[in-house]
Amino acid sequence: MDLVDSHAHIDFPQFADDREAMLQRARDAGVGTLLAIGTGPGPEKLDAAIPFAEQHDWIYTSVRIHPHEAKEVSPQHLDELARLAQHPKVIAWGEIGLDYFYDHSPRDVQATVFRSQMELAHAAKVPIIIHCRDAWDDCLALIEQHWRPTGLAGILHCFTGTFAHAKRGLDMGFLISFAGNATYPKTQNIRDVAKEIPLDRILIETDSPFLAPQPYRGKRNEPAYVAEVAKTLATVRNLAPEEIAAATAANFRRLFRIARPDIS
Repeated sequence: MDLVDSHAHIDFPQFADDREAMLQRARDAGVGTLLAIGTGPGPEKLDAAIPFAEQHDWIYTSVRIHPHEAKEVSPQHLDELARLAQHPKVIAWGEIGLDYFYDHSPRDVQATVFRSQMELAHAAKVPIIIHCRDAWDDCLALIEQHWRPTGLAGILHCFTGTFAHAKRGLDMGFLISFAGNATYPKTQNIRDVAKEIPLDRILIETDSPFLAPQPYRGKRNEPAYVAEVAKTLATVRNLAPEEIAAATAANFRRLFRIARPDIS
């Protein structure tokens, strides 16, 4: 299969002992492109994922400050992100957004930092990747107000909302990305949304090291397991897993204007 893992945190310490072996397993599983989501442990290490993109031609990266750390953000952090966004392997800004489930940062501060990062992403002319948990109305309203006018696209990452939420994103040019939680027995609501979204607007991801798909649930997730997400979506849509893999890979490369790698 030609797979793209559109969202993985490969810089996290969970991979410290076997990172290169983990990346080789991804390649062996058919992962031809991977987006390593930036930030690492927080604002003190904003370039944590860039070295892996520099070392591997099939890995790209993003920059961001997660809503959890919004209360820690200084103007210097935002300046550093703007500088890092000029790196040739940085193709996205995210994940950014709102998280009302954990509320690690005050909601008004989350919104302020979200708006600031959308402004910076617009200046950098890169798509944004949205983290939204229990905050859909506020999150989508901010995107509609501050991002839609830019004409740039983005990704609703690890989607858990309703089809109505997805439709608002689709109307703004966003792609909808599904992760390992779409494979769980009790998440039929996610699969119902995945069934309705046009095939050319879907992405798949692992969100490694989190949300291992059902066959590996309870274990550390890793990019090779994105194949399980493809299999689940294939069942939902009555397609072959190879068709889901090819379509989602093409969607990712079209969004980011990346050529399909030669993996022969």
